[in-house]
Amino acid sequence: MLSDPQDLLIVPESIHPSGFPDLPVGFVDLERESIESTLPTLPPYPLIGIGSVEHPLAARLDAVIGPRDNAQSIAAAVTAQPLAARIVTQLLRMLPQLADDDALTAESLAYAALQGSEAHRGWIAARAHNTSPLPEGRVVLSREDDVLIVMLDRPEAGNAIDRAMRDALHEAFALANADTTIKRVCLRGQGRSFSLGAELSEFGTTTDPARAHAIRSETLPARQAVRCRDRMEAHIDGACIGAGLELAAFAARITATRRSWFQLPELAMGILPGAGGCVSLSRRIGRQRTLSLILSGRRLGAREALAWGLVDSLVDDTA
Repeated sequence: MLSDPQDLLIVPESIHPSGFPDLPVGFVDLERESIESTLPTLPPYPLIGIGSVEHPLAARLDAVIGPRDNAQSIAAAVTAQPLAARIVTQLLRMLPQLADDDALTAESLAYAALQGSEAHRGWIAARAHNTSPLPEGRVVLSREDDVLIVMLDRPEAGNAIDRAMRDALHEAFALANADTTIKRVCLRGQGRSFSLGAELSEFGTTTDPARAHAIRSETLPARQAVRCRDRMEAHIDGACIGAGLELAAFAARITATRRSWFQLPELAMGILPGAGGCVSLSRRIGRQRTLSLILSGRRLGAREALAWGLVDSLVDDTA
């Protein structure tokens, strides 16, 4: 009953005697599956339901997409980067069973594997490099009574997080964890974008994936942010992309202006969200919506982010 791969790679829940076929992605039409459907195991690639999340089979799948989602575009994106799609899918299946530190380690190891992949190296080689480097990023800290305000301050680069900003963020959250008089941590961005994500010009500068994993184990801001997340708030205005979104999603409370939007574009680069986002987003909105956001690469508007629980409230400004 397996349809032609061009017909959305539909896989019936009953599969067939030889097991799952080797595909980049499989889709299950939940409207066709009976209420008695079972799924004893999952394939190594993403298995996505099309239909209602209320279907008894839906909870076992890697993601469930509705009529607003474009299954064809997801199929195309996954087919273009099948190894990254497989690895992030398998990672997200593991994370609910892991403690936060172990989950961040698992994410970093999966990211390291993809850093050394042919697909990611090809993306680095193909992209245009900026010949006029922007000023180094910085993080401005201020204190208002028992509140520590952490401000991303690189507006000329859309608050893209470079190495200097990454290290400063790690130190800022470490300070919050060391100082017991700090009762709240507020994360903000200077300018018209909260953050455009990681500084793209730095991709590939550490060529040894094992060394890159070791560096992340010591300096990744998520390692400290996860320890103060119960006291952390994030205020989003404008674009919130990649590493910026991954960090903000650790916050216990997130507010956003109505013009804000959110995106995880890493799959097209042959990698996965590696700044803690597989952990932070799956803890906040669940693994299925997290995977949907990763595989689709689409922009999520402020109202939809609110409906998903990615944002807790919409505000007129970030004051």
